[in-house]
Amino acid sequence: MSDAADHDTLKFYRANAETYAQRQPRGTEQMTGFLAALPPGGSILELGCGAGYQAAQMLAAGFDVHPTDGSAEMAAQAQQRLGREVRTMLFHELDADAAYDGVWAYACLLHVPRDELASVLSRVWRALKPGGWFYASFKSGEGEGRDKLARYYNYPSEEWLRARYAEAGGWASIDVARDQGKGFDGELASFLHVMVQKQS
Repeated sequence: MSDAADHDTLKFYRANAETYAQRQPRGTEQMTGFLAALPPGGSILELGCGAGYQAAQMLAAGFDVHPTDGSAEMAAQAQQRLGREVRTMLFHELDADAAYDGVWAYACLLHVPRDELASVLSRVWRALKPGGWFYASFKSGEGEGRDKLARYYNYPSEEWLRARYAEAGGWASIDVARDQGKGFDGELASFLHVMVQKQS
């Protein structure tokens, strides 16, 4: 697949945007560390913003947030919540160059086809300013598959994921943390939380 998107997964989010928008904010612990690493009021690109809950938290903390989502229906939900424009953008459409202090991608890049992930990570690397920070989370595993809702997941191991980041660009640091949690499908899963800094 050449567009770094899975069409059945996008179809799910388009069809379930209103229901998905009722979910409560997640990732508070990871966001706290991410925001602390950025300059006050810094610019943040959010990929896969969903209903805009996390963008709202970042805006409330005084950051210049640019939320995006691959589903126009989900972007509309976020736009209604935030009262500002939310761009509909697929990951492979990211073409910014040294524009952001941080990129936030909570539980969204886990849907990128495995053979496209390094390319998407490279686009994120390019979009960051030197010294910028990038957070993303993934459901860990040993190979791609679908959940009971037919959503595609790349299910990386930590070793495989580190190799894809290394392909994407120069990072001053790569930190990977693990925990467990339940997704929208209600199934318990193991998550990898990746925090990296672009070389200055």
